[in-house]
Amino acid sequence: MTGRDDHGGGRSAVRLIEAKRDGRELDDDEVDWLLDAYTRGLVPDEQMSAFAMAVFFRGMTDRETARWTSAMVASGGRMDFSGLARAGRRVPTVDKHSTGGVGDAVTLVLTPLLATWDVAVPQLSGRGLGHTGGTLDKLEAIAGWRADLDADEMRAALERVGAVICAAGADLAPADRALYALRDVTGTVPSIPLIASSIMSKKIAEGTGSLVLDVKCGSGAFMVDRAGAAELARVMVEIGTAADVRTSALVTAMHTPLGRAVGNALEVAECLEILAGGGPRDMVDLTCALAAEALESVGIGDDPRERLDDGRAMDSYRAMIAAQGGAADAPLPTARETEVVRAPAAGVLRWDALGVGRASWLSGAGRTRPGESVDPAAGVRLERVEGEHVRGGEPVATVHAGDPARLPAALDELSGALAIGGPETARGPAGVVLERHRGW
Repeated sequence: MTGRDDHGGGRSAVRLIEAKRDGRELDDDEVDWLLDAYTRGLVPDEQMSAFAMAVFFRGMTDRETARWTSAMVASGGRMDFSGLARAGRRVPTVDKHSTGGVGDAVTLVLTPLLATWDVAVPQLSGRGLGHTGGTLDKLEAIAGWRADLDADEMRAALERVGAVICAAGADLAPADRALYALRDVTGTVPSIPLIASSIMSKKIAEGTGSLVLDVKCGSGAFMVDRAGAAELARVMVEIGTAADVRTSALVTAMHTPLGRAVGNALEVAECLEILAGGGPRDMVDLTCALAAEALESVGIGDDPRERLDDGRAMDSYRAMIAAQGGAADAPLPTARETEVVRAPAAGVLRWDALGVGRASWLSGAGRTRPGESVDPAAGVRLERVEGEHVRGGEPVATVHAGDPARLPAALDELSGALAIGGPETARGPAGVVLERHRGW
């Protein structure tokens, strides 16, 4: 059944829903037709919702998932950086994607760091929703910086400074954008085939030659358990490899926040510390692990740490920000209101990532629905981190907010995320690499 009769789209979709409901693997023509018909409005939302629910319960084979991804890529345009050159020399493209976490501002350091080598980094990013922050929201805390670049501006920035972080154009994988909105309101987001194809369709359409994935697991991550994160990593690596993108994935810990800052301007400030050769160790370690993985994928075996320490990464960051209209030296926004959280007792401190992320969101740093504005200065700064011994009454965190009415809820959430106990309380830092998956 090819289902290519446009006037019979509804009837054809029913047959495919029934097939997936009953556990049958769809062939390539069926996958292609369904996504194309949905994108063109021949299959209505209610039928695609039913199909997504069938996938949620029945899953997809690796072959189906790879074909579903390629069909989403084919629903729009595809960027091509194969002939990209810097200083007259052709350079490979590398990219990184994180499945999202609390305090995860690695992209802001990693992208300019990688650009200090003869590579180009076309980083398409998004905005935050709920407790996980968005890279574009963080950068928009910088005066003058803009996320929306057209293809010519993006290419010019890559040729000039080697790195760009911007919003994805509307033409990249439009089928995924429509399907994700549908999944969000039908309870079908947590499906590994649908998650993997959503992420990878945009990355493949972006046109990168190599890709390293940071797949997080823990309370602050999309995938809470390690087994699910490992399976997601495996499937995404398979998809990328099938699409001729050199893909690898690191499964990393996200049980406690990464670094000390959670909130847009607060995270930018922390990234500047790292680019200046300092900053929290867990952030530095994870950034360097991902950088080393990305560099190795294009045949470079250097240690990235040296370029954080010697100022080259900072110079690259300033050039990247300036190329998108930003003032790298402008003061970052600061909150009008702050409130200190103190340790209720002495002992070893433990932070739950989800609770800290929610506290930052409640302070004004995040949004409840797409399109809402965020307070760039709001968030949480951790004064003490997981595993440290604290005294009763010692300051352990500060909540930042522009609206004092937001403080009580944020403080309640943050207090609930804090635990004090014995040495067994600590679970180690965030960002620890638990396993690696490579397609090359």
